[in-house]
Amino acid sequence: MKSKILAIFLTALTGAAAFAQPNTASIYTTADKSQLRLTQGGKLSFTDSHQPLETEPFILVDPNASFQTIIGIGGALTDASAETFAKIPKAQQEELLRAYYDPKIGIGYTLARTNIQSCDFSSGSYSYVKDNDKDLTSFSVAHDEQYRIPLIKQAISAAGGSLRLFVSPWSPPGWMKDNNDVLHGGHLKQQEYGQSWANFFVKFIKTYEAKGIPIWGLSVQNEPMAKQTWESCIYTAEEERDFIKNYLGPVLQSSGLGDKKLIAWDHNRDLLYQRASTILEDPAAAKYVWGIGFHWYETWTGGPMQFENMKLVTSAFPNTNLLFTEGCKEKFSFEGLSNWDLGEKYGYSMVNDFNNGCVGWTDWNILLDEKGGPNHVGNFCFAPVHADTRTGKLIYTNAYYYIGHFSKFIHPGAKRIAASSNRAQLQTSAFVNTDGSIAVVVLNTTDEKLPYRVILKGKEAATESLPHSISTIIIQ
Repeated sequence: MKSKILAIFLTALTGAAAFAQPNTASIYTTADKSQLRLTQGGKLSFTDSHQPLETEPFILVDPNASFQTIIGIGGALTDASAETFAKIPKAQQEELLRAYYDPKIGIGYTLARTNIQSCDFSSGSYSYVKDNDKDLTSFSVAHDEQYRIPLIKQAISAAGGSLRLFVSPWSPPGWMKDNNDVLHGGHLKQQEYGQSWANFFVKFIKTYEAKGIPIWGLSVQNEPMAKQTWESCIYTAEEERDFIKNYLGPVLQSSGLGDKKLIAWDHNRDLLYQRASTILEDPAAAKYVWGIGFHWYETWTGGPMQFENMKLVTSAFPNTNLLFTEGCKEKFSFEGLSNWDLGEKYGYSMVNDFNNGCVGWTDWNILLDEKGGPNHVGNFCFAPVHADTRTGKLIYTNAYYYIGHFSKFIHPGAKRIAASSNRAQLQTSAFVNTDGSIAVVVLNTTDEKLPYRVILKGKEAATESLPHSISTIIIQ
């Protein structure tokens, strides 16, 4: 016990991982074709390790090699989630809040996102100001008070009174854009409305905070290179850079909101480096930017997720944070709720995002209905949990459990540490929490049962990975 206390003290004092040799570990597993859902198995016992051979599958964990600090894991509290939440019985509402935000009973979400004005996952388009109100004298979030603000407050309470929340706009009001439309892309008319739109962010943040909802951060624009049938707005990299340095950054500072974490890009990994380099190579813009947000939808091309672009950003701009700000499985079908690849996509993304420098991970809607909505343009999608509003029943997909293998065991302040697998079939990422516990996530997307050893500082423990499974090993 003394050695563990000393290790934790040294970690806090020096920032380096100082870890006593392990004794036992607990393993939690979710697996296809089984009843295992974040289920705790038997204890793993460590013995003295030997030099591994190439023929022996193993995962090597080294807490002395540490990387980025994790800020949190969570999901988005959208209009759609809030409207669906309001339609289910009180007992199911309380169940959902515990399932997401309780760190013991549930999966312990600590991070959240919400939309500024309407998005596709709203029942219709709306604005907080009247047309042509450049001075924002009509600004009001009365729309949000019916569903979304009550849900956010309940989520904060369920999370123990603290929840890092960042906010994102899908579009400025249509009259601020060159297409005069809140939908279908278009560009912000910066010279005419740049200051007014920057002031809009300040109005929103201060209004929400006055209502008891602290705002941790904000992104400049959701998906600024996507012309959508729903709320959208195009910014070239240069346009976003200029809006940050000429309008948004200065007004946040002058309004006393300079501590809010400003997130650029907020779109896919494919253009991640191009956007980051354009903004961060300009010192006048870069000084306002906390991090670069990204999504996973570059796979619309049919190709793999482009994690190498993340590595380029962290290598070129090591003081800039990378934050996963949105991802979900699209093209909803009720029958697809049982598909195992829902969760595997999350597991694959999360392991590789964290291994390539991501400091936090934010899923899209925490809750949708039995149709994959509501969504006012028919862009129906999957969520980790769906509510059948016809019966009030909550349906937990395996994506909920896959995310939980990270969010339940990897806490804010944790540091990613080295984890090396000698088998491509066993993907892994590892973290040391502030209490000194180590969480090792192991992902197996194959049809094979794979025995392996966990090796840590001269000790090893034998276990196995079931076909199409994810496990989290907690080493004390």
